[in-house]
Amino acid sequence: MIQLIKMHNEDCIHAILHFSTNIISFGILSGYSILEFLYNLGDTIKSFSILLLTDLCIGFHSPHGWELMIGLVYKDFGFAHNDQIIFGLVFTFPVILDTILKYLIFRYLNRLSLSLVVIYHSMND
Repeated sequence: MIQLIKMHNEDCIHAILHFSTNIISFGILSGYSILEFLYNLGDTIKSFSILLLTDLCIGFHSPHGWELMIGLVYKDFGFAHNDQIIFGLVFTFPVILDTILKYLIFRYLNRLSLSLVVIYHSMND
């Protein structure tokens, strides 16, 4: 019984450590140099990049890809493999992410550049 409790505690500690490491790594990698690079791009390239990124990453056409990505993240955080949770996330996470990204695009794109909005709409149609 004590060994089971120790194993459970070790799993929880590993999950917390994985999560902390991922958050710290993301914070380090997403510095200001990336933002400066994005601001220096032309409006056409920005629009193309937004469309490419949203279609590749949030495409609803690849549930198997989402299943693999969510499964890897789920495993990276130290959780046990659970098909029901992964399938539930596969069907809900892309929709939520797409909605959030569209909101951010239309909210902040208007502030950044009006020509970028026009190019984005014409490329999206």
